[in-house]
Amino acid sequence: MIMKTCTPSSVLLVCLGNICRSPTAEEIFRQQAAIAGLSIKVDSAGTGDWHIGHAPDERAQRHAKAHGYKINKLIARQVNENDFRNFDLILAMDAQNLADLQAIENDLADTENNRAKLALFSEEDPTYGGDDVPDPYKGGEDVFEEVIERIESSARAWIESWKAR
Repeated sequence: MIMKTCTPSSVLLVCLGNICRSPTAEEIFRQQAAIAGLSIKVDSAGTGDWHIGHAPDERAQRHAKAHGYKINKLIARQVNENDFRNFDLILAMDAQNLADLQAIENDLADTENNRAKLALFSEEDPTYGGDDVPDPYKGGEDVFEEVIERIESSARAWIESWKAR
């Protein structure tokens, strides 16, 4: 709904710690955009600061690799106010991440011009529309598999919505 009118030049994917969902989404989104012939800068970040400088969770790396995605070289970082100016679209993995991003945005001192649009990652997905991408950090192996399935589906839905324009 948010970016249907034009393809963004940059997308930031955000979860809580930037070690499971968002780095996985970064690589899946990057690959799907490239396959679709779209030139989009893709990055990821977390709303929390616990894992800054760390590689993605080993379980996330293992499951991503099993699906053909290499995330082992990505490094966790925390979202910052510059992200709201440097990205066209910021996609949150769940409603709490979105609320945290909206709180950061509300604290920005500058005008609203040139600010990223905020949305839930699953917003465009007819299968998972509006649902949270579950945080697999405290879950089992099956949750990591579910996360990949949901991310592939929602990334594809965003890209299809832009290609349809």
